[in-house]
Amino acid sequence: MGSMKDRLLFLISAPRSGSTLLQRMMGSHSEVFTHPEPHLMTPLAYLGYYDRVDGAPYDHINGAEAIRSFVEELPGGEEDYLDALRAYADTLYGRMLAPSGKRYFLDKTPAYALVSEFVARVYPEAKYVVLTRHPLAVFSSYANSFFDGDWEAAHRYNPVVERYVPAIARFVRERPVPLAHVQYEELVQAPEMHLERIFAYLGVDNEPEAVRYGDRFESKKKGPGDPIGVAKHSRPVTGSIEKWAVELRNDEAKLRLARTMIDRLDPADLEVWGWTTQNVFAPLEEAGGQAPPKPVLNSYTFQRKVMLALRKDIRKRPHGKVVERLRYYCDVLLRESL
Repeated sequence: MGSMKDRLLFLISAPRSGSTLLQRMMGSHSEVFTHPEPHLMTPLAYLGYYDRVDGAPYDHINGAEAIRSFVEELPGGEEDYLDALRAYADTLYGRMLAPSGKRYFLDKTPAYALVSEFVARVYPEAKYVVLTRHPLAVFSSYANSFFDGDWEAAHRYNPVVERYVPAIARFVRERPVPLAHVQYEELVQAPEMHLERIFAYLGVDNEPEAVRYGDRFESKKKGPGDPIGVAKHSRPVTGSIEKWAVELRNDEAKLRLARTMIDRLDPADLEVWGWTTQNVFAPLEEAGGQAPPKPVLNSYTFQRKVMLALRKDIRKRPHGKVVERLRYYCDVLLRESL
């Protein structure tokens, strides 16, 4: 298929921002093909030239020094290195897109938000759509989806708000590439209007029926994201906009942590997301008198509950020893097969 430089569409967002919803609506357009979170670009960002991982099954520190030295000796230097990264990604993106016959490949991988400047460096001619959502709505969804509503445990594991708000705000503010910025709360209230704006930015015909992604979205592949929540409806709904506010209003401990998270943010970054330090907690007042949301139980949340229960204090519990022993035998078997 050749170069994918102007056939790629990246949806940049934090996890739990409604990105799967927007992906399915955009992927319902006749000129857009998508696939569940391929994570092609993230590993490339940490090969050592731009950034490196904290640990690896090889000497990543020497590897980073070596690759920088190697790139310095290339005739085109960094541009040759970018060409090589682009060739790798072009091959995979292109071969996935080709059978569809469509114009764009849409990659929705939330982890890209933390390396968005790198992605833009590799693909400056791609299209970028940035989706933001109230930061505390993002964290509420994250904690309830993966930690059974335990905000403290979720925050210890991954301070999503403090990581993603500055990264995405910087990308939107500095705009190393042209982009379209959409706020989740506005998107679900007027999806036709915002989709029309996105399609105009992409240079494709407006297909307002794409809002009804439940009738049009073709991909049946399972992958990361929120297939359960999105699949419940055939078009965007507004019911989740202030669910987080009701949750905080009924839990003082969570509210304290929420205030701590917001206090750690630069007000300028928060403003890029569409909020200020003065109004970021305003939805709590509007949520007064509402009953706290009931826990959702389905195959997805049940699986998470079981995993959390098994993982808790695993090294101190009997099944932890069994898992450790199984891991040992698996390591031996795999080592012997090499």
